[in-house]
Order: sequence, then C-alpha cells, then structure tokens
Amino acid sequence: MTDTPARLLSLLSLLQTPREWPGSELADRLRVSPRTIRRDIERLRELGYPVEATLGAEGGYRLVAGAAMPPLLLDDEEAVAIAVGLRAGAGHAIEGVEEASVRALAKLEQVLPSRLRHRVGVLQSATVALTRGDGPSVAPGTLTTIASAVAGPERLRFAYEAGDGARSRRLVEPYRLVSAWSRWYLVAYDLEREDWRTFRVDRVGEAFATGARFTPRELPMDPQEFVRRGLRGRQTYAVEVTFAAGAAELPQWLREGAVADPGSGTRVRFESGDTPEWLVARLALTGLAFTVREPAVLRDAAGALAARLTSAAAP
Repeated sequence: MTDTPARLLSLLSLLQTPREWPGSELADRLRVSPRTIRRDIERLRELGYPVEATLGAEGGYRLVAGAAMPPLLLDDEEAVAIAVGLRAGAGHAIEGVEEASVRALAKLEQVLPSRLRHRVGVLQSATVALTRGDGPSVAPGTLTTIASAVAGPERLRFAYEAGDGARSRRLVEPYRLVSAWSRWYLVAYDLEREDWRTFRVDRVGEAFATGARFTPRELPMDPQEFVRRGLRGRQTYAVEVTFAAGAAELPQWLREGAVADPGSGTRVRFESGDTPEWLVARLALTGLAFTVREPAVLRDAAGALAARLTSAAAP
C-alpha cells in the first residue's frame, strides 16, 4: 500500500480494535516493511493518537487512552449505532449531556453517507424510546438542523406555533440552543421583528438553513439567563419545596436552587413554567419524600394527585 494517507487510515482502523498488534502482522496486513510501520506509528503519535509500543522479540502496538480525544474511525455498523443512540437521547432534554449530544449528532450526520443516513432514519422510525417523559420530545432532525445553523453561522427559516396556537413563519439568526426544564429552546435574533427571541424547539417545524451566512450579533446577556428571564414573563411562578434527603440525592434539575435545611433535609427554590399538576408529578417521580411550601396552587395539585392515587390503590 503506497498511498501514505490511505495506509495511515488503514493502520488506525486496525489499532482501534481492542487488541495488541505485532509489528510484523501489521506489516503483512498493509503489505509494507516493519520500518514503514514504525514510521507510520510515529506519524499517528504526532497527530495525537496515543499508540503504545511493547518490548520483545516481536514487539507490539495498541491504542491506549490519552489526554485528549482524537478523531475515531467508525465502520458502518458503529456509525449507525452511535447515530441512532444520539438521536434517541437528543430528542429529549437529558440533563448534563443535552447540548454535547446535539453537537455530536450534528457533526456525525454531516459526514454520514446517504446510505447510512437512510438506515438511521428507517431504524429510528421503526423504534419507540421509553423515556421518562419530563418534557416534550423534539425531532432529532430539527435539533441537528438548528445546531448546524448555529455553528455555521447560517440564517434559519422555520414554521412556529406559539402557545396560543398562532402560526407564523420566522427568519432568524440562530445564536444558541439551550436546554432548560426538560425542554429545548432556541435563542435567536428575529430579523422581521428586529429583536431577540426565545423559541421552544418542540413548536418548530419545517426548519431549514437558508445558506446565507451572517456575523453573529452580541446577545446582551448569557443565553441561559435570557431564556430564564423570558420564561419568568410567561406565567411562571416561584416554587419552594423541602425534601427529606440531602442535596446530592436530588436529581440535577433540582440541585441549582437547593440549600441545606437543618430541620427537614433540603429546601429547594426555583421558577417553573410547568402546570402545577405536571410539576407535582415530576416531584413525585423523584422517589423522595417532599413537602410543598409554596405556592398554594401547587399544594392543591399535590393533594388532588394524592387523592387520585389513594383511590386508585383501593381494593
């Protein structure tokens, strides 16, 4: 194999299998001399791939964990498996990995051959993910389209349905995707309204990048704070709940507003835009004992849910 780039890729593909390769076997596989294999190993190391050599008559090479994550070579089955997994996770705002999942999915789908994109789509449409149901699902294709437009940066068009059911077409300069309260939000500059806006991604449809590049404007504040402030103005309410557990036992979405309460365990304060019925159900699904302090409407929802569950459990 005389083509050096092709040979390096083939060598890397072999080294990514979980085994140690004798230098002579690698030379036979690639039809080159052991000296060429040693030079190619050095080239891979210069590119950031941590290749470890073992001593001995034969000597061997294997890829080990390094300080940084170098690019990986994936075969067809591996690429499809990763894409399907990322799509399943990206459709719901999974705490801690949400934005990284969407970025990874956007990168992977950008380079997937058409035959593999078709396989991923077919497999995705034929399966149903059992999710925890903390928020509305989002089409992974919509997320990756938006993420790619943000990275571009490239202007984005889409159809949008507001909370009151009003439908409109939007042309925006996308700025960031934000995951908050188990929902995805797009922070973008709306060109027709000449102002910054927050859009719920589960209400976005027919999204496509226009191909028009732009210089990103400066958002006047952190995008997460921009989303929080927007939600506060849309029928949100202050919540105070105490848990008979330590803060470390709480799910991630409750920890930000948690403080120790010597008398009862942990007190949590936060803003919510969920309906009281849905929020109390989410609190119950934590599996932890809790008491609703504020607001009264949430206490009423907790009482109503308790009554329904007690009735359902009766003989």
